[in-house]
Amino acid sequence: MRFAFALALYQLLLPVFFVLSFPGWIVKMMKRGGFGSRLGERAAIYTSPLEWEPCGQVHVHAVSVGETLIALKLLKQWLTVEPDRAFVLATGTATGHAIATEAAIPNLRVTYSPLDLPSMVKRYLDRFEPSQIVLIEGEAWPNLLLACEARNIPIQLVNARLSPRSARRYLKVKDWLRPHFARLDAVATQEKQDGAIWQELGVPEEKIHLAGSIKFDPGSGAVPTRRPLFQEQLDAFGHGRPVALAASTHAGEEAWIAKAIREANPNVLPVIVPRHAERRAEVKAQLEREGFEAILRTDFHAPANPAVGCLVIDTTGELRDWTAHADVVVIGKSFLSTGGQNPAEAIIAHKPLVFGPHMENFEPLAGNLVTSGGCIRAHGQQGVSAAITMALDPETASKLTTAAAGLLSTHEGATSRVVSLLRHGSMNGQ
Repeated sequence: MRFAFALALYQLLLPVFFVLSFPGWIVKMMKRGGFGSRLGERAAIYTSPLEWEPCGQVHVHAVSVGETLIALKLLKQWLTVEPDRAFVLATGTATGHAIATEAAIPNLRVTYSPLDLPSMVKRYLDRFEPSQIVLIEGEAWPNLLLACEARNIPIQLVNARLSPRSARRYLKVKDWLRPHFARLDAVATQEKQDGAIWQELGVPEEKIHLAGSIKFDPGSGAVPTRRPLFQEQLDAFGHGRPVALAASTHAGEEAWIAKAIREANPNVLPVIVPRHAERRAEVKAQLEREGFEAILRTDFHAPANPAVGCLVIDTTGELRDWTAHADVVVIGKSFLSTGGQNPAEAIIAHKPLVFGPHMENFEPLAGNLVTSGGCIRAHGQQGVSAAITMALDPETASKLTTAAAGLLSTHEGATSRVVSLLRHGSMNGQ
């Protein structure tokens, strides 16, 4: 009865929320170049001929950019054991759609995931007739689950993650949510302690599988690789300068971190990678107000004064390989915002890590990194400056990277285990 009431309320409020948020969504898509990328598929409006669609295939749903990257890693691993298999990857953002398309995986149809309105979900399922739907991390939409149950389409949640805040919120209303999550056919969790939470939320114990984190699996997917062009651009600021890379920064952090880098050592080159490339003009203006000569990657030219130069990476899909050129990596969204960003690529690249007090979205990894000596957690600009100075010391850097790599190794093989679960319903032999 409780779930029925909650579902009715959801069905009533969702269209209202959609109408209210539509103008802001349109503005966001314009900034991110979503138009011209079959954006109508978000509303289950398709332009491709139906006979060209890959019907009856496995569909992977990845709403955010981060989830899209996880999905691509999963699909590439799956294709190593079934190279001729076709897939559909449904993303929720224009940037995620672009990244998935640029990956150019053979036999992969990239589309947009439909909004969770019953009519749109129906058109999507009618068109593709998926044999199986795989959700990445946590996007278990009610109408999608209900429609899949009615059509006997198995639906699994992999790399399942609930932030501590989300877990507390969900557990408060667990009696209302149990019928919803009970519809999942399997849940692959990242950490051992996650299993108990999913059980409380209604997933039967036998459907919960501890697989580890695909995101943190160091043994599958591409590794950070130095690119000659990247090094050439860095050398334009002065040969041999140490590089401090601020990864996936959010509003207000770029100039704040760049100033901390300058205070640590004026010879260290700040390389800033905003989380959203469309903020390039804003980021450039803020850096220039603080006395930096900000050079955009998309409009690269040698700085007039390299001593105050700062490189801004306003492209998508390049962060991993820029990380390979860094001497220290500072994680964005962990100082002036909350949640943090993914530290895995820096760890895989064996780069010393610095992050702030807010890494909630990457617990327990972030906490384990701190307690094991695998990173430096800094507070305030002076703390960041001191941390960068410490991390640039070769002996300290070696200790940090060794400890961090040891922690990440606990997720080794996670991607293969998830593929086995999705193919066979078990993780045997992985």
